[in-house]
Amino acid sequence: MGATVLIAAFSGRALAQSARRAGYEPLVADAFGDLDMREAAADFRVIDGAVQKGFRTKPLVAALDDLIQSAERPPIGLVLGSGFEDKPRLVAALGSRYRLLGSDAATLHACKDPSKFFATLDRLHIAHPETQTAPPADTRDWISKRVGGSGGRHIRICRGRQNARLRRYFQKLLEGERLSIGGLFAIRATGGGGCLVAVTRQWMSPTAEQPFRFGGAVSRPDVDRDLYARLASSASSAATILNLVGMASFDFIVSGGSHYLLEVNPRPGASLDVLDEEDGYLFSAHVAAWNGDYFSSCARPARPARAAAILHADRGPIVLGDAPWPEWSADRGAPGSFVPKGAPLATAFAEAPTADAAEALARARLAELEDLIYGHAKS
Repeated sequence: MGATVLIAAFSGRALAQSARRAGYEPLVADAFGDLDMREAAADFRVIDGAVQKGFRTKPLVAALDDLIQSAERPPIGLVLGSGFEDKPRLVAALGSRYRLLGSDAATLHACKDPSKFFATLDRLHIAHPETQTAPPADTRDWISKRVGGSGGRHIRICRGRQNARLRRYFQKLLEGERLSIGGLFAIRATGGGGCLVAVTRQWMSPTAEQPFRFGGAVSRPDVDRDLYARLASSASSAATILNLVGMASFDFIVSGGSHYLLEVNPRPGASLDVLDEEDGYLFSAHVAAWNGDYFSSCARPARPARAAAILHADRGPIVLGDAPWPEWSADRGAPGSFVPKGAPLATAFAEAPTADAAEALARARLAELEDLIYGHAKS
């Protein structure tokens, strides 16, 4: 039996599965309580109200403490996933109470505060879209983003005159290919460094209200060596100055032959599903990074391209029934769960020899999965 580890994430399924593959006993607190998360977890708690309001300190701490008290052995620490991007104070509170395995609140703040983050990129001479906190005089080709937003749902196209708003900033819109670099980084006090895992390509699943909603990601896109080297150099430089620890991802847009860094997520991200291995390598390395251990080389055996596509409840709100989930599906909601219109409903996976083929198959499976889920909805 492996070591016990705490996991807190808006959706804890991917981290729980990676931890289980790596031989850990995951104790999970999340917002959804999906069936496949429960299957991977040694124990779990679902945080009431987190879907609507996000994580709050008291309910989350109560759930984590309850998991600790119910566990056979003390957990080695706490791994944070999605749901904390706009909550550095909460991360600081968790870091003072538990052994945080990953980047701390100061790093989160440095990554997510636009005034700090883009100034850091300027000092490093890393290109990024024109960004400002004040509304632009001419809003054509500008977007606004929420500070600490994730998943693209918070991004709005600027139309007409804009007013300054608390916790929103403005960025020049760039068109191009969306690529992300996955990285692993050790704590600096040990002299540890880092390595880059792989490149993924991302795509959008737009609606009229949410034109930049995240749609999915695929591994092994066809990226030339020169571009990869430039992306890797920018990611490594940013990681060092931001003091990243463990898994992190760097989102770029490639436009006109140049690459622009959009954001850094100092945590395990959406690419975990498409980059992790059967032995849970990424989770093991994440823990090793915090312990100051030198994780094994990032060079891993070649594998088919893997894609993960997000199905949203765009047909309308739904109460889930007892659907016979396909083996290539994930984030399987429990019967009786209510999913509001437009919210993430499930995930479809696919593997193929190329990134394009894997992405096409994952996208094709969304229609099959949608028919299955809505066909088994509770009336």
